[in-house]
Amino acid sequence: MMERSHDPAPVAPGLSRRRFLRRTGALSLVTAAGASQVRPEGGEAKGADAAGGSLVDTNVYLGRWPFRRTVLDQGEALREKLRANGVTEAWAGHFDALLHKDLRAVNDRLTEACRALDPALFRPVGSLHPGLPDWRGELDRCVEVHGMRAIRLHPNYHRYSLADAGTEALLALAAERGLLVQIAVVMEEERTQHPLVSVPPTDPAPLPEQMGRIPGLRVQLLNAFRTLRGLPLASLARRGVAFEIAMLEGMEGIASLLREIPVGCLCFGSYAPNFYFESAKLKLRESVLDETVSEAVRSGNAKALLA
Repeated sequence: MMERSHDPAPVAPGLSRRRFLRRTGALSLVTAAGASQVRPEGGEAKGADAAGGSLVDTNVYLGRWPFRRTVLDQGEALREKLRANGVTEAWAGHFDALLHKDLRAVNDRLTEACRALDPALFRPVGSLHPGLPDWRGELDRCVEVHGMRAIRLHPNYHRYSLADAGTEALLALAAERGLLVQIAVVMEEERTQHPLVSVPPTDPAPLPEQMGRIPGLRVQLLNAFRTLRGLPLASLARRGVAFEIAMLEGMEGIASLLREIPVGCLCFGSYAPNFYFESAKLKLRESVLDETVSEAVRSGNAKALLA
C-alpha cells in the first residue's frame, strides 16, 4: 500500500466534505509549499512531490471565467501553482471558447499563451463547434498548424446535442486524425450561474452507441461527476470513455468510484483555475490506493489516452 504519512487526520462520521476541506486545507497547503521548496541543485522545482510522483492534469483552462475573477486566472499564477504541486503536464483549454464566436482566434491565443508560459508544461487543447461553417478546416489547423493531439467540446454552451449529425461527423473526423476528444459536461454549478446565462449539463447518453460506431474514437468527459452516476456511468466506462476527478465528491471518492468503473478510465483533473487545485489533490490523499492504481490515476492513464 502507499505510504500515507501525508494523509489528513481521520474524519469524524457525518463530517461534510466542505467542513473536511476547511479543516485539512491548511495541512494540504503546507505540504504543497514544502514540496515546492525541493529543488535539484541549481535548478527549478522537481516535477514531483511527496504525495507520490508527478501529475498530468487533464482539465485546466487559461484566460478568465466570463462571470467572475479567480485567484489564478493570470497564466503566470496558474503556472506556478501547477509547478509547485508536481504537475508535469497540463491539458489546457481557453475560457474564451465558451462565448466567443471566432474559435480560430481563440485557439491561436491559446497556443500562443501555452508557448509563452511554458510549452513543456501546458499542452493546448483546441475548442471546436460543429455548428460553425468551417469546423473541419479548424480541426485541420489544430493538428497541422498547432500540433494539437486533443480537442475540447462545450456542447451545452454552444447549444448542440451529441446526437446531432454534425457532432457525429466531428467525432468521426477526430478519430480519423487520431485526436482525443474531451467533452465538458458541466462548467458551473447551476446554483451559481448568472440568471441570464442558464446552461444545462451536456447529455452524454448518445456516446455509448457512437463509441461503437466510430472506430478508434477516444473520448474523455470533463466535470462529469456532478450529474453522471449509476448505470449511465457504467455504460460509458464499458465503452472505454475516460473521466477525471475535478467534480468527484464524497469521502474516499476515488476508491468508491473505482468499485464501479475500471481503473484505466480515470485520470487526474483539477479544473483550475475555477476550482482550487488543492481540492483535487486532496482527493488522491483521502482514498486508500495502492501504488499501481495511484500512478495510473495521477499520470499513467492520461499518457495512455494520447499514446
